[in-house]
Amino acid sequence: MLWLMGHVEAICVAPAAEAPMRPLSEVEALAGIGLANDRYALGVGYYSPRPTDPGAREVTLLEAEVLDWLAAEHGIALAPTEHRRNLTTRGVRLEALIGKRFRVGDVLLDGVRDCPPCEHLEQVSGKRVMRLLLGRAGIRARVVGGGTIRIGDTIVAQELAATPSVA
Repeated sequence: MLWLMGHVEAICVAPAAEAPMRPLSEVEALAGIGLANDRYALGVGYYSPRPTDPGAREVTLLEAEVLDWLAAEHGIALAPTEHRRNLTTRGVRLEALIGKRFRVGDVLLDGVRDCPPCEHLEQVSGKRVMRLLLGRAGIRARVVGGGTIRIGDTIVAQELAATPSVA
């Protein structure tokens, strides 16, 4: 079962942990690695002590609606180049994609887990947003099938297949 979910509004990568995020119109997603020229694909990301599943840092996503809420309710403008997530989406509840397989354009991703905000985000952005973003800071995904992600690409989800049991 497939359903239409939303679209990509912004794409950003950073070549190192504290380097500024660079906006792109498209990016190559590499299966089992991440996004080309991004800090996590290059193995030079900022790693919080919170353990995570293998591949869970390959792609990070955040809802544009959360950025709208920050601006409207708290007067904090947080641009896609500041929030430290790779993809800014619109029209999709990202939390619903955890445990699901979904496509972003022609790229196949698995939603792995939430991506909570950290003190590093506040240090790099200079904005007091960590507490405000708790439970709203997006998700982490694994690249299952590579390809190109472009601004405007549609996000389509499907149920993840259950692992067959061995009798």
